[in-house]
Amino acid sequence: MTSVVADISVSVDGFVTGPNPGPGNGLGDGAQGLHAWVFSGHEVDRAVLEEASAASGAVVMGRHLFDVVDGPDGWNDEMGYGADVDARPPFFVVTSSEPPAVRLADSHDFTFVLEGPAAAVELARAAAGGRDVYVMGGGEVVRGCLDAGVVDRLVLHISPLLLGSGAPLFDGAVPRALVQRDVRVSPSAVHVTWEVDR
Repeated sequence: MTSVVADISVSVDGFVTGPNPGPGNGLGDGAQGLHAWVFSGHEVDRAVLEEASAASGAVVMGRHLFDVVDGPDGWNDEMGYGADVDARPPFFVVTSSEPPAVRLADSHDFTFVLEGPAAAVELARAAAGGRDVYVMGGGEVVRGCLDAGVVDRLVLHISPLLLGSGAPLFDGAVPRALVQRDVRVSPSAVHVTWEVDR
């Protein structure tokens, strides 16, 4: 059965980017370490990355994140969703308007959803082929899906960074109970999985 998994890297102080994120500066100023676990090669990090990539039947992302991955410094033939695993499930982008052009249109399947995060999750669920739907970010989309009550599991990759500012993950979130299901530790991150009590 398809589960909806909100999966995102976050600093110890709760930020998913540093200041000034965007194309050419994807994670923002001083925040590249948020994804150090993805590239570490450590057996724990590698297992987490490969398991998530293999389980992804469809992916939901926000427009800001799409603009980063589709930008000139974004995904390419060597590095994409799942880093060097480069999985290519269908992607559903939560946005208020479609982009005029998509650089990755020949290699990736993007659908632009104007009706909000919950609608994107429902479309992704239909496309996932029985595998899981991953909500990869940014923080606003993860929080929107949690607030809408459509997330089954929350996975945080907590990086050993204090950013001090940036895009907060849970600012103004709807209160929810979580049940801890798994914790894995590497030098680059603490990977925690919670079931969302709905």
